Amino acid sequence: MSKKVLIMSASTGGGHNRAARAIKEELEQKIIDGIPVQCEIIDSLKLVNNTMDKIISRGYEKSAIYTPKAYGRVYRFSETSLASKNEFKGNLLTSFMAQKFKKLLKDSQPDLIIGTHPFPMIALSTLKKSKDTYLNSTNLSETFSRHSYDIKVPPMISVLTDYTTHSTWIQNEISYYIAGHEYVKELLVVEGVESSKVKTFGIPVEKSFLSNRDRETVLNELGLSPDKLTVLLMGGSFGAGNIKETLAELLSIDRDFQILVITGRNQSLREKIDKNLALHPHDKSVCVLGYTNKMNDILASIDVLITKPGGLTTTEALLKDVPMIVPYYIPGQEEENLEFLTNCGAALRTTKKYTLSVLLKVLIDDSSRLDMLKRNIKSIRKFNSSQNIADLVVDILSEEKN
Repeated sequence: MSKKVLIMSASTGGGHNRAARAIKEELEQKIIDGIPVQCEIIDSLKLVNNTMDKIISRGYEKSAIYTPKAYGRVYRFSETSLASKNEFKGNLLTSFMAQKFKKLLKDSQPDLIIGTHPFPMIALSTLKKSKDTYLNSTNLSETFSRHSYDIKVPPMISVLTDYTTHSTWIQNEISYYIAGHEYVKELLVVEGVESSKVKTFGIPVEKSFLSNRDRETVLNELGLSPDKLTVLLMGGSFGAGNIKETLAELLSIDRDFQILVITGRNQSLREKIDKNLALHPHDKSVCVLGYTNKMNDILASIDVLITKPGGLTTTEALLKDVPMIVPYYIPGQEEENLEFLTNCGAALRTTKKYTLSVLLKVLIDDSSRLDMLKRNIKSIRKFNSSQNIADLVVDILSEEKN
């Protein structure tokens, strides 16, 4: 009989689903007792309720674009003692999710669950905690109904998709945590997670991302020169950040370089940028793209990335040896990702005095500065995350069999 793994994700930003796909790709190549592992990705919020999915997923997107400071305040509040780790299980949202997941567990009967988003893992931990409480209790009049306890909640692995921790990730019922770096492991340990539960495999990316075409071919297709320093400006899958203002600053810099702008799925932003470029003369070669599935080629062909520091964006830049300048971020996990990058010497952060213009001019004028950033990147990047996660899953399932 084949082993079945569920990967619980959510569409709040693109990173959780991309990490889920990367893990699924590797797991489906694994064999246990001569039978391939079955693997299914569950979009947790859609499974619970389409309206809830739209509210939460679109709410995250809108807050990222229009009200990032408000998002940051909510993020920081949820880290306070008023909403501490392991205390989200009584939350109305996660309790509702837990009820919905009962049917999923009964129907699927998974042997292991992996989470690339914290919400479903809190809900599943709620079920597991309730069952364990019931089984260990001599009080047969527990407030929970008996039918809840014939549900098997299998071992669970949480895959952190940022270079930081948050109390929503930390649940006693989690078997293992996958962290992006040793620094993140230490943050988890400080929060009370057992060191043996944390594997520093890195954030998973799809295997296809690691291959790419040569720089000359890629830049020629974009109408850019392979011989000129190339700066990529972007703001994640939905074009968040002050991209218009940042592009205006880049165009004013008195150095010879070319610019590639990616606006993601934000079609309105692309149209505004195209209009501004047409109305205001400049001396730079500029290419503007919307959504693209060629980031593996593009990141391998540029010299500097100007972006907000999402977990997957950051990981992909590290894997392609691309130095980053970060002029904007969503307060919360992205701000903490930036702290990680700067502490590791892998990115530069703009400030009131150290503006984008100042930082980029130094990198252009002194190539050794770019080389230094690349050396630091090489010291922290982690390949083979998905493969290592898949191997861990096989080890867990094989132990359970014995």
